[in-house]
Amino acid sequence: MGAYSPAPIITNKLENKIISKIVNPTLRALKKKKNPYSGFLYVGLMIKDNEPFLIEYNVRMGDPETQVVLPRIENDFMEILKACCNQSLDQIDLQFKPEYYTNVVLASGGYPEKYDKGFEISGLENVKDSIIFHAGTALISNKIVTNGGRVLSIVSSDKDMNQALKKSYANIENINFDGKIFRKDIGFDL
Repeated sequence: MGAYSPAPIITNKLENKIISKIVNPTLRALKKKKNPYSGFLYVGLMIKDNEPFLIEYNVRMGDPETQVVLPRIENDFMEILKACCNQSLDQIDLQFKPEYYTNVVLASGGYPEKYDKGFEISGLENVKDSIIFHAGTALISNKIVTNGGRVLSIVSSDKDMNQALKKSYANIENINFDGKIFRKDIGFDL
């Protein structure tokens, strides 16, 4: 229902633990199988007392994670994809913007269970200084309406994570549709 990047909890020391305890053993196991994996591998982690614990592997990022990570990449994304295909990713000097990006998802009332569709969305033109990602929307009779559980994502950036969150939440107040719900605690568990 939301995401932020970079994660303020990740220090250099913790990042090194994640690489040595989770990432490198995973890569060694894949190599040992002699069945090369080519693609994206996302490690879902839980951090407890400054120790990383693996919860899951995914071969993709979810929408909220993707929507805060991709805007941070300074490199030409197509070059990164080509390097993956050509097995030359190690030759890419991946660069990220230092700003924080935050995402809050607007969902339909009842989500993730049963929810109604077809409610007109207003206020999109009033969103300032944020990116709007459409997920569960449709264009019907020249009106944007709800058409799914996760309706929109509001992504904002700033040098300060709390300011980025404030932008996302302020813009959410500009958007209206019947049954609009969203988490009010994204980023506040830090």
